[in-house]
Amino acid sequence: MTSGQTEIWHNPRCTKSRNATAFLDEAGIEYSVRTYLDQPPTAAELRDVLRRLGAEPWDITRTGEQIAKDLGMASWGRTAADRDRWIEALVEHPKLIQRPIVLTADGGAVVARDEATLRDLL
Repeated sequence: MTSGQTEIWHNPRCTKSRNATAFLDEAGIEYSVRTYLDQPPTAAELRDVLRRLGAEPWDITRTGEQIAKDLGMASWGRTAADRDRWIEALVEHPKLIQRPIVLTADGGAVVARDEATLRDLL
């Protein structure tokens, strides 16, 4: 993440992600875009984002995706002992990460699936 700036983990093919960038543009907020499918996060970056979100990896996993079904993620454990397995899967298959994720310079973060959530963060 660029220091001192808001960042959005963006998928340009996703309507919710495009809506979030439009909201940021209309609000006049400077931000950087990380097309996370092309620039997948490292495990360390993902751990940091999860800490900032106050979430676990299964909380931000798109379990309805075919990849998740193929991996059998619905049956994976959801305990501290299972955390690394989930993180590894998200790093290997970034399509499984909920979007968009917006990170603020002050350490805030949200999965901005709706405008109200984004407005509350900013």
